Amino acid sequence: MSAQIIDGKKIAAKIRQDLTLKIKQLQKDHNLTPGLAVVIIGEDPASQVYVRNKRNACEETGIKSVGYDLPESTSQKDLLELINKLNEDDDIDGILVQFPVPDHIDTETVIEAIRPDKDVDGFHPYNIGRLAVRMPALRSCTPYGVMKLLESTGETFHGKEALIVGASNHVGRPMALELLLAGCTVSISHRFTRDLEAWVRRSEIIVVAAGKPGLVKGEWIRPGATVIDIGINRTDKGKLVGDVDFESARQNAAWITPVPGGVGPMTVATLMLNTIEAATSRRNIKP
Repeated sequence: MSAQIIDGKKIAAKIRQDLTLKIKQLQKDHNLTPGLAVVIIGEDPASQVYVRNKRNACEETGIKSVGYDLPESTSQKDLLELINKLNEDDDIDGILVQFPVPDHIDTETVIEAIRPDKDVDGFHPYNIGRLAVRMPALRSCTPYGVMKLLESTGETFHGKEALIVGASNHVGRPMALELLLAGCTVSISHRFTRDLEAWVRRSEIIVVAAGKPGLVKGEWIRPGATVIDIGINRTDKGKLVGDVDFESARQNAAWITPVPGGVGPMTVATLMLNTIEAATSRRNIKP
């Protein structure tokens, strides 16, 4: 048995294609071009790559991207003033601050400063809370993208046992809420979890976002399970790998995402999706 690959690049490309057509229709019917402000502080190489991918996706789909490339010395006060300005700018539908930010800036303060209806990353406590009470608005991009990947398999969700490995605010926790909303029985493991292997072995859907290469061994995977690997790590030789031992895991899994080419492209695609959702919702336009 060898798992079928869930091709995130292909699925994301189809989403972007559909969004391009939707934006053309919005321009024709409502004279509306959604606007996304992308803010980056400093010159972290990985962040620069992520921001470039997001700006390229905006250009491809027809979203107006407005860039703010700020020096690492930017104060929290100045950043918050910029965010407030963007909150009040009617041409800006979404605000994205690329994380991580420099140590002198508090991440949670920045997240809470962004107006919830422009929070296209889906990180604001208001939007996480909406998801928790089964009234989703703007959804966290990576978990939202994972749900699109899972839906592409045609498998059912209701009643399945799902395990999230990693309990971060931006991925693990909203991911658990998404799967719960879809009807799964959900468990979350973290650094204090005892006997991770046992939890993995019983699970039918495994979503791993721990940032530790090879953390989940292939022999732990239940035969027929679906494995989503959100981790992205660079080895000493420069190779990108996930948190799951891919080659051995694919021998047991029914479906599995590769790294790279799995979840990453979907995060960018759902950011575009959220930007259009923000633009139409703010104006009471039905998509």
